[in-house]
Amino acid sequence: MAFERDLLKGKTALVTGGGTGICRGIALALAEHGCDVAITSRKAEHLAPTAGEIEALGRRAAAVTADVRDPVAVEAAVSETVERLGGLDILVNGAAGNFLCLAENLSPNGFGAVVDIDLKGTFHMAKAALPHLKQSGGVVLNISATLHYVGTAAQLHVSAAKAGVDALTRVLAVEWGRHGIRVNGIAPGPIAETEGVRRLLVGLPREKTERATPLGRLGRIEDVSESALFLCSNAASYITGVTLVVDGGLWLASNRMADTLTAQSL
Repeated sequence: MAFERDLLKGKTALVTGGGTGICRGIALALAEHGCDVAITSRKAEHLAPTAGEIEALGRRAAAVTADVRDPVAVEAAVSETVERLGGLDILVNGAAGNFLCLAENLSPNGFGAVVDIDLKGTFHMAKAALPHLKQSGGVVLNISATLHYVGTAAQLHVSAAKAGVDALTRVLAVEWGRHGIRVNGIAPGPIAETEGVRRLLVGLPREKTERATPLGRLGRIEDVSESALFLCSNAASYITGVTLVVDGGLWLASNRMADTLTAQSL
């Protein structure tokens, strides 16, 4: 899809988990269309290469180390972003954790760790960004998943967390609309060349996943980043409280993928 190069000219974004995978793709897409971008991760080594790519696109970049589970660290990351880039118009909540584990084998710590990163981390970031988003009439974009739409085996922890993220998206859209803030989400399906696919589709041939997908292929990072561009831009100025599914129709087709994943991976 072709977007105007200055689609987000003059805007500033903060992307959690922006050093790798889908969120790296979103960070680069925002920069490519005129946005200055701060990216966060718990590990500094994940940030420097992507920050360099953002700067190579002619935009300002800020690499900010922060753990989204820590509200104090989150406040500091938002403050540093605003100080270095001059404001905050767009927040993308993409930091996430996941692993395969059947519910009967899932420890309280394992369950809690994913909820802390995916759900509570999204809340911490959104709340810390709110004062700045009020000033800009900004945008929050939460990265969800489709796992909880079909009851995916071995994914109870992340399904619970992402269901919470979807609920958070809807409630904040209602509460923050009066400030001119839009809150939306994206729920990607299996995206090729990502760590999530490498970890979660263990033992499952790519061709079987593609055959199960109505559009006949795995997703691309560009499929998600272009959807993010739309939702973060004025083209979506009257859209809020929506979680856009970007999965080629896979979740609608059936839940057979979950059964196959369980049989072949565990």
